[in-house]
Amino acid sequence: MAFWCYILRCSDGLYYTGHTDDLERRLAEHHQGGFCEFTSQRRPVTLLWAQDFPTRHEALATELTVKKWSRAKKEALARSDWQALSYFSKPPAERSTGDPLKGVSTSLDTNGVGEQ
Repeated sequence: MAFWCYILRCSDGLYYTGHTDDLERRLAEHHQGGFCEFTSQRRPVTLLWAQDFPTRHEALATELTVKKWSRAKKEALARSDWQALSYFSKPPAERSTGDPLKGVSTSLDTNGVGEQ
């Protein structure tokens, strides 16, 4: 049995990170509404990223890690842009001055609330 960690993009642009043992069923629940207060108020949702894991523990651990990431880091993960993911993994003071990703949000508010 596979377990999944996933990121959804909500209609208002915010991100939701979760894990499940049945990705299709869980996505249908998010689309239907009523199963998750956060996404029910922000439908429709679209799947931004998903990764399967051999155990629930690994999927949950990944969810708890990714949930804390900045919006820029989540977007880099979704694009499989490992260079950008590495870049945004460093504290801002340790990043190179020639920002190759200028204009990308690095807000610590992982849902993008308050971003311009």
